[in-house]
Amino acid sequence: PEPRTRATPDPVVDAAPPSRARRALRTVVVDVSPLRESRDFRLLFIGQGVSFAGTMITYVAVPFQAYALTRSSLVVGLVSVTELLPILLVSFIGGALADAVDRRRMVRLTEAGLCVATGVLLVNAALPHPQLWVLFVAVALAAAMDSLQRPSLDALVPRIVRADRLTAASALEGLRGNLGHVLGPPVAGVLIATVGLPVTFGVDVATFIASLTALSFMNAVPPPPGAERVSVQGMLAGVRYAVRRQDLLGSYLVDMNAMFFGMPLALFPQIATSFGGPAVLGVLYTGPAVGSLLASLTSGWTRSVRRHGVAIGLAAAAWGVAIIGFGFAPTLWLAFITLVAAGAADMVSGIFRGALWNQTIPDAMRGRLAGIEMISYSSGPALGNLESGLVGALAGVRASVVSGGVLCVAGTAVLCALLPRFWRYRASGPGSEHMVQPGAR
Repeated sequence: PEPRTRATPDPVVDAAPPSRARRALRTVVVDVSPLRESRDFRLLFIGQGVSFAGTMITYVAVPFQAYALTRSSLVVGLVSVTELLPILLVSFIGGALADAVDRRRMVRLTEAGLCVATGVLLVNAALPHPQLWVLFVAVALAAAMDSLQRPSLDALVPRIVRADRLTAASALEGLRGNLGHVLGPPVAGVLIATVGLPVTFGVDVATFIASLTALSFMNAVPPPPGAERVSVQGMLAGVRYAVRRQDLLGSYLVDMNAMFFGMPLALFPQIATSFGGPAVLGVLYTGPAVGSLLASLTSGWTRSVRRHGVAIGLAAAAWGVAIIGFGFAPTLWLAFITLVAAGAADMVSGIFRGALWNQTIPDAMRGRLAGIEMISYSSGPALGNLESGLVGALAGVRASVVSGGVLCVAGTAVLCALLPRFWRYRASGPGSEHMVQPGAR
């Protein structure tokens, strides 16, 4: 029920308009109730928020260093695709571990591993002659650690947040990530231009230390009762479950299609040189994040949407349309606006994908399915950066960006037609076909 307006001693004052205003505001503004109600979610939100801001600094610094060493967008794409093999090999293991061990402990161990990977980048950047191969090694190590961590991190949230707050938690996680996307790239641009790459990577190391501190104050999150031991059979059971669920399969494939064809990030260093240099690079990386941040801050309306399949499909198509606009943008600020629109569309898709996953996947399977989810939302961008870099090298930057946006829209339409149960999926509440009620705390 809606909260009543506080009584006032003045009988002339009408309390109804403020109540209506509050109701209208609640339909727009992000729901922060998971932060109020769950101490562990607050700690996770703060720690991962700080850590992710640092990760986004490194996310800009690595391609900048790769391009500075080689002057090749193709090499930048190859550095990005280096993540793919560890993701494909390790995500299934990470998912199985998330269903078998203490999820908080798993997140802490892998967070320390990510800190080590960034430390390798720091040492390499401090050398008189930094080595390109070290970038490939460090990126692969970080991808392996992230692939082990992400399933436990994703499966952790439904254990510490009430079931009816999971859509709100998904929006808040998007907000946290978007703040990192907004703050990280411009800070990276300033740090690279003023104090150099070693200090830039050092800032990321410091954020990992802060995150580890927050994680140490969280309660343990043991595996669910009757959890299976890690085995190949258990991993395959997760794959079979995902394939049987056309709604889940559609959420994975639609996102992979959008990211594969419509991911132009490998071209950003080259595009930035035509607009003004390293400081502009930060602006380009920030564009999608600003759009995602705006979408997450105004995500209150998502609580009333039940057609999650339609929402995901339309958002993916909107991403493609915005990328087409980016390809034709003649100025930096028009390019920025189209990237903002793309980021908003991606955030809407992410909110509904996260809600679908958290609300319908049983806790005993959640880690393994989170591993598959990671493959879907990580391999798409990694392959997409390679695709855009390769097409950009062969046909030019504009041809790469515009053709990718067109294929994104077309692929989304085809997938929605081929997967009708995904397109028709409706989150109708606790009585729906796959709705589960996890024992969140």
